[in-house]
Amino acid sequence: MTIRGSGVWVGGLVLAAALWSAPAARAQRTGDGFLFGPPRGSFGVRAGFALPDASSDIYSFLTDELTLTKASFDAFSLAGDLSVRVASRLDIVLSAGWSGSNAPSEMRHWLGPNDVPIAQTTSLQRVPLTASLKWYVTPPGRSVGRFAWVPARYALFVGAGGGAMYYRLHQSGDFVNFADTTIFSDAFDASGWTATAHVFAGVDVALGPSLVLSGEARYALAKGSLGADFSGFDRIDLSGFSLTAGVAFRF
Repeated sequence: MTIRGSGVWVGGLVLAAALWSAPAARAQRTGDGFLFGPPRGSFGVRAGFALPDASSDIYSFLTDELTLTKASFDAFSLAGDLSVRVASRLDIVLSAGWSGSNAPSEMRHWLGPNDVPIAQTTSLQRVPLTASLKWYVTPPGRSVGRFAWVPARYALFVGAGGGAMYYRLHQSGDFVNFADTTIFSDAFDASGWTATAHVFAGVDVALGPSLVLSGEARYALAKGSLGADFSGFDRIDLSGFSLTAGVAFRF
């Protein structure tokens, strides 16, 4: 047999193997579930709202002196989750999130020349980086025979974890010097990293073998130092609830 003839035979065998294996590979993620066992994990994104407790003295000062309320610090929230399955109902979840508010305000008890409002802007950002244990209260799926796994339509879960949170409180604009009632322009900033812990609960809704709709309620605990620009105040309260919904893809 010539080299060219051998190449034709080898090429034919490779093509035949590819044509045979392609439907088999697609079958692993089609139909009602996974072949060859349950998924190894998932990756998802969530979006919603963060509702800070805003319970430390810096918030009391800001809401007393400026036309702000605690609701001024409510924020849009975004998060990404990478889950790794370690048991039939237990996942390890690595998460990164962000929430941020940006609220305009005026001095509540003071006016500038010609009764012009004394205006400023206050922003608060929080960026948690966390690891969690996620426990499914109801099974996320079931095995069929030895090789197939079918996701449950609904799966309830709870979890807890911790990590680190970056935060930044920033103010810029015009302010009143209470010592001599003069008006000045300035910017005040406090930022840093601090420890955080959280608990959460939610539900996964299977939209297909690989696609999941997820809703979650989470409560996080954290406090951070304010630094020299806000000297005289206690640590800033960074705790609060978040309500999010999103999609995840099993793999």
